[in-house]
Amino acid sequence: MLLQIPGVLSADEVALCRDRLDRADWHDGRLTAGHQSARVKVNQQLPETDPVARELSELVLRALERAPDFLAAALPRHVYPPLFNRYVPGMSFGAHVDNAVRQVPGTAYRLRTDVSATLFLSAPEDYDGGELVVEDTYGTHSVKLPAGDMVLYPATSLHRVMPVTRGARVAAFFWTQSMVKDDGERSLLFDLDLGIREFAKTAPEAPAALRLTACYHNLLRRWAEL
Repeated sequence: MLLQIPGVLSADEVALCRDRLDRADWHDGRLTAGHQSARVKVNQQLPETDPVARELSELVLRALERAPDFLAAALPRHVYPPLFNRYVPGMSFGAHVDNAVRQVPGTAYRLRTDVSATLFLSAPEDYDGGELVVEDTYGTHSVKLPAGDMVLYPATSLHRVMPVTRGARVAAFFWTQSMVKDDGERSLLFDLDLGIREFAKTAPEAPAALRLTACYHNLLRRWAEL
C-alpha cells in the first residue's frame, strides 16, 4: 500500500525544521548506506548524533502521534528515529530496497523495516527533479509532495530518488516495524478502519458499526505480533 498523508507537520513546524536544517552540518549520505545502496546513493545526510537531528527527530515523532492515518496505516510497534537528508543539483539515489533490519544507534535493539516513510520538508516549487519513484505490483508511482506531507510505502518496494537539477530537496525519512507484518493484511485493516470512521459519521448508533468494529479488532488480534 502506498499512502500519501497530508499535513503531518504544520507550516510553523516545517519552518522550524528548515531553519535548523538550512544551518546544519551535512555529511556524505553514503556513510549510513548498506553495501548495495552505497553504490547508487549520492546525497547529504545529518549524522544521527547531531543535536539538530535529535531535536527534529523528536519533533517528527510527536507529530506522528497525532496523525491518525499514519497510526491506522502503519500500525506501528516501533518507529526508527527519523533521519534527515538533502539533495542538491547533481544528487540522486538510484534504485534500491531498504535494509530489512536496522539497529537503533547506541542500543542493542534491532527493528524490522516493514514500512518506509518520506516526510517532505521542501516545497515542490523550490526544486526541480527529486521525485521519489516507488515500484510495486500496481506499477510505478512518482511522488513529490508539499512540505509537511508524508508518503508511506512498503519497505520491500524497489524505489529511487530522481536527480535534482535545481534547488534543494530536504526531507525526513524513517522506517516502522508494524504490529502487522504483512502489507496486504495492513491494507485490509486500513480500508476497514476508514470505512468504520465514515460509518461513525453518518450512523454512529447503528448495530452494523459495532459489528464492523468488532471485526476490525478481531482481525487485528489474529494478525498482530507484539
